[in-house]
Amino acid sequence: MAILDFIKKQFIDIIEWTDDSRDTLSFRFPDEDKEIKRGAQLIVRESQVAQFLYLGQFGDTYGPGKYDLVTDNIPILSDLKGWKYGLESPFKADVYYVVTRVFTGNKWGTANPIMMRDQDFGIVRLRAYGIFDFKIVDPKLFLKEVAGTDDHFRLDEFGDTMRSRIVSVFSEALAQSKIPALDVAARYGELGEALRPLINPQMISKYGIEIESFIVENVSVPAEVEQAIDKRSSMAAVGNLNDYVKFQLAQGLGAQGAQGGGAGLAGVGAEMAVGMAMAQQMMNQPGGIMGAQATPGVAGPAAVPPPASTPDLMTPAQVAEVLGVAESDVVASLDSGDLKGKKIGSQWRVTKTAVDQFLHS
Repeated sequence: MAILDFIKKQFIDIIEWTDDSRDTLSFRFPDEDKEIKRGAQLIVRESQVAQFLYLGQFGDTYGPGKYDLVTDNIPILSDLKGWKYGLESPFKADVYYVVTRVFTGNKWGTANPIMMRDQDFGIVRLRAYGIFDFKIVDPKLFLKEVAGTDDHFRLDEFGDTMRSRIVSVFSEALAQSKIPALDVAARYGELGEALRPLINPQMISKYGIEIESFIVENVSVPAEVEQAIDKRSSMAAVGNLNDYVKFQLAQGLGAQGAQGGGAGLAGVGAEMAVGMAMAQQMMNQPGGIMGAQATPGVAGPAAVPPPASTPDLMTPAQVAEVLGVAESDVVASLDSGDLKGKKIGSQWRVTKTAVDQFLHS
């Protein structure tokens, strides 16, 4: 009896594995140096695949089900072992269980910006991140290229590597798609679905992994490009630059009037009059902020010139103080030629007449 118990302990009767984790990709059945006896049962559950290896070579692959390991059920292994009379004796082989369910909610992201050509910005750097779902579709290739001989291969062992490979393929696919950076934000869902067919061929052929879902959550450009986009959007909303500067001047004058400041063109009343006149002019002229109106508005009082107390020749800072706007707005108008001035050395100088002409232009 003792001998029978000893012999029984040397052979494997049942091969099965239940996954009690949510992150295992592959698992090698622990044979404890035992041999598999003839007629042993192999149990493979749903979302599993059992892969036999014999002397480093892939043998038979089993999907979900229950199998009796006899010669007829393991033809590849029988051929590899070269049994002359079939499987009549115990044998040794490694059995790997590969999990084939979908692994969801995996994060990906670009560690460094992606350099790409864009039709709007030329060469631009993009950062992106999102999530993806995947599953193993080729157990042999996965074991060969990814898991190797690891007896318990988990997702965290492959997470960083997989993310880097995903990003590498994503970068190439995004460049091939030629989607403008300005359109990316409005097409996240479409972008993910469009990129998946480009990513999957490489992932399947290289690693035996298929991306089930690829979601782009955000694509961003560098801060300086964001500022350029904001400025471009502002210009598109405003329209004519000259009108925009006038609008800012009117706004500055209105703010002075609300605060009760006496400094300015000629007191609060004159400031409000100038603001109303400018606003009316901008509302009515073609190409302005609002464009031509169907019904003409009531014309406001005419703008008044700078008071006589102002110097004949002013710096941009003095012009800005008189008009109640930022100095940078005055310099921008001088650079564009909307406000006439002279450069003495490296400094702009503006006459009262030029300011008056600018306000009435």
